[in-house]
Amino acid sequence: MSTLKRTAHTVINAFIAAVGRLDKSLSPSDSLAKLRKHQWRPSDAIYIFHFFLALFWLTIMTAPPFPYKLLIPILYTIAMLVPLTSQFFLPATPVFSWLLTFYSNGFIPLQYRPNPSVLLLPTLETVLYGANISDILTRFTHPILDVIAWIPYGIGHYALPFVVAAFLWLFRPKEALRFWSTAFGYMFLFGVIVQILFPCAAPWYELIYGLTPANYDVRGSAGGLIRIDLLFHTHGYTATFGNSPLVFGAFPSLHSAAATLEAIAVSHFFPHTTKWVWAYAGVLYWATMYMTHHYLIDVVAGACLATVCFYLFIPEQLKSVAAATSPPGTNLSLLASTGSSKANANLPAYRMGTQRSKYDIYDLEAPQDRQRVGNGRVGSAGGARGLMADAAAEFELAESEDEFASEPGDGGERHPGVEEDITFRPTTSRKVNGKDSGENMAGGANGHRHTASIARLIRGPDARGSVDQGEEGWRSPMTAGFVFPQRNGGKGKEIETRTRSPIREVFA
Repeated sequence: MSTLKRTAHTVINAFIAAVGRLDKSLSPSDSLAKLRKHQWRPSDAIYIFHFFLALFWLTIMTAPPFPYKLLIPILYTIAMLVPLTSQFFLPATPVFSWLLTFYSNGFIPLQYRPNPSVLLLPTLETVLYGANISDILTRFTHPILDVIAWIPYGIGHYALPFVVAAFLWLFRPKEALRFWSTAFGYMFLFGVIVQILFPCAAPWYELIYGLTPANYDVRGSAGGLIRIDLLFHTHGYTATFGNSPLVFGAFPSLHSAAATLEAIAVSHFFPHTTKWVWAYAGVLYWATMYMTHHYLIDVVAGACLATVCFYLFIPEQLKSVAAATSPPGTNLSLLASTGSSKANANLPAYRMGTQRSKYDIYDLEAPQDRQRVGNGRVGSAGGARGLMADAAAEFELAESEDEFASEPGDGGERHPGVEEDITFRPTTSRKVNGKDSGENMAGGANGHRHTASIARLIRGPDARGSVDQGEEGWRSPMTAGFVFPQRNGGKGKEIETRTRSPIREVFA
């Protein structure tokens, strides 16, 4: 139970932190300003393809009729203009193109549609694999096998893409979610286009109609999922597949493509789940044939399509294990420049963009040399406040707790959880305005992390506003000045600084 509560606590904190990172602006002017500042690249030309593809499908679409179908581009445009929604809708453009293509292909006139093939897939399967494997797997059925096949094929296929997207959003850099939506959307878009141009009948057609030529008057069938409807006394799958706009879409299998892409992506971003996601993919491969929806060659083609899409669309900055497993907010460009094999191994977490600095945590203005530029926030101006800030800090600090597992110190190493004796620190000198100062520096040049940070924050600035180049000493919280011990010409007499304390003057 403690493990379950700890997991739920982590997910809740990660969700609150992820919401805190969102752009919550509702002003279209912000989106237009970003558009004007955008540096156009050749890859942006793909949106021209999406525009003309959507224009084609909207032109031939008859349901909903004109002018109601114009609500589709109007709503999409509004979502793109609002920053809060555009950060999700823009990366999901390939997914929307696939959904529009899948739905609208049923409006293509019959004279322009190619004839569906019935013999091609079983013939290729027999030639390539020596037998009709899918036919062998469907000869024995059982209610237990039906349920085992139904869970990944009838539930997991539709739910798991959203689960993967949610976990990438919560626990991985924002580039991971953008990659997932891009690879998933283009894989399904390309697969549906192939199914439209090369229509092939599924094994259920052979079981019902034999090898007779097919035509587009044939309604779709749920195949083995009919047994699930009978088992639960429903008609959901029968009605859904019976009204499918794409009846002859056996090749390639988008069920196997989705399972393969999920297995590759999840094992890449969450390596500890590798054996489990590939076990799921293997069960789904079998389920596609057991449910009489695909031949083995369809499954192989879908897996190959997913593999190509994964390695084609994954950005260079996410290919390394360190980048793929780094927590949210990581500056991947900075991580790549360090050349480290472990996320955040060479730089402090707040410099990598994975943890707030002490200036953000204590709501202090950061000096110029500590301004956070990596993730677009300077000082504490962009820091979250209130509940979201606390939850984000708790989650992000926990993500980077192993960051300083090994750090050079006074000739040794520091390890988390090991108390370090700081009662004695060697005195080292450093130049301040050309003079030596006997400042105690912990651990050599870097100094003790906590005491040095506190000293840096409360040390008084000099006349130029610098927290580093002022006179050495401590600013009293009750005075406007302080008494600094100095030697007058080496004669052993201490002199008082020019700035006198108001409190001292009152008591004087």
